[in-house]
Amino acid sequence: MAIEIEQPAKNTVGLSRIAVSETHGEDSPYFAGWKAYDEDPYHETENPSGVIQMGLAENQVSFDLLEDYLEKHSEASNWGKGALSFRENALFQDYHGLKSFRQAMASFMEQIRGGRPKFDPDRIVLTAGATAANELLTFILADPGDALLVPTPYYPGFDRDLRWRTGVKIVPIHCDSSNNFQVTPEALEAAYKNAVAMNIKVRGVLITNPSNPLGATIQRSVLEEILDFVSRKNIHLVSDEIYSGSAFSSSEFVSIAEILQTRGYKDCERVHIVYSLSKDLGLPGFRVGTIYSYNDKVVTTARRMSSFTLISSQTQHLLASMLSDKEFTKKYIKINRERLRKRYEMIIQGLKKAGIECLKGNAGLFCWMNLSPFLEKPTREGELSLWKCIIRDVKLNISPGSSCHCSEPGWFRVCFANMSEETLEVALKRIHNFMDQRKKKTTEITN
Repeated sequence: MAIEIEQPAKNTVGLSRIAVSETHGEDSPYFAGWKAYDEDPYHETENPSGVIQMGLAENQVSFDLLEDYLEKHSEASNWGKGALSFRENALFQDYHGLKSFRQAMASFMEQIRGGRPKFDPDRIVLTAGATAANELLTFILADPGDALLVPTPYYPGFDRDLRWRTGVKIVPIHCDSSNNFQVTPEALEAAYKNAVAMNIKVRGVLITNPSNPLGATIQRSVLEEILDFVSRKNIHLVSDEIYSGSAFSSSEFVSIAEILQTRGYKDCERVHIVYSLSKDLGLPGFRVGTIYSYNDKVVTTARRMSSFTLISSQTQHLLASMLSDKEFTKKYIKINRERLRKRYEMIIQGLKKAGIECLKGNAGLFCWMNLSPFLEKPTREGELSLWKCIIRDVKLNISPGSSCHCSEPGWFRVCFANMSEETLEVALKRIHNFMDQRKKKTTEITN
């Protein structure tokens, strides 16, 4: 039986500044949309009128391949043979992680990037997901009150991951739709000068390539400009490569590692890569992330701090077996990309039929659609008003651009890989009906 404790009308017990801080960012519409889904989740038979989750960037299109592998290789999910193997795994606490897993991870990171860049297993630091990796790097690279420059729009969770416990600030690099929200040297310089004007010390730039709300990879020329910028300013560069062009060909994705390699690793000590298996393998629940740094001191410090974010040895054992199977990984990458491309084209065409234009994407698990022509007022308030209408009436959880700090109202992030094709068809039908109703209403007002 649960113990019920009566809480006083006014809480007199003090908590830490971190506990009561609002920098966790969970008052954002991004998280409010999740709450609406949790309270009324769609189910094709049990709740067909419920809210469809289109705010969650999960890759669920290839679960059957993972399940098939585990069914055929049951030994991968076991501890190994004999009591000694169980004991060794159960007591394993080396901060380096299993050598076999680090080697498999390094090999997979090369494979997913088309085999062009090379990764050293000894430079891999294992963390419990990309969230932990980003926060850990922020602790290492910046002091409380310092800042990281981050291009907008950016993942709403960064407000929590980078700021809440570290005390580090985010200074936005404002990008706009005129060039598909690509980072420009002018935008970089403007953000840096803005931080200096506020007497804030900039410690680095964090880019999401291609794990940004745009679902597009950053062009090689832009990456080179960013590298030149951080070199001139003597700051760090964190490249968050959570899903490496998995929807399209690996040739369309350029890792910062590849550029460093072609540059003879010039200025590499200021570059750090974050990667996880949450998106490429669709395993967010496994909590597997990595930091790959070319800076020896960062690797050493990150490894010490990783004691707070260790991955279980059983998870490492399973994934070491799976990622070391080249026949499986080659097949998985190929089929997964084909399925994501099909799903991407399905949603783009469906939105187009509804009269909605999207930015052209070439990676990721979502698209960035433009509803600005349908706002009653071209403001953030107008955007949120439309978003609330879509949540309430259309029963779709999509993410408004303002939750991603987009400076142009009317842009929305829509995820498409966390559901079946049948559910996606239902979502597109709802959008189509909604747009028809709005067009009809606009026509009646005009006449």
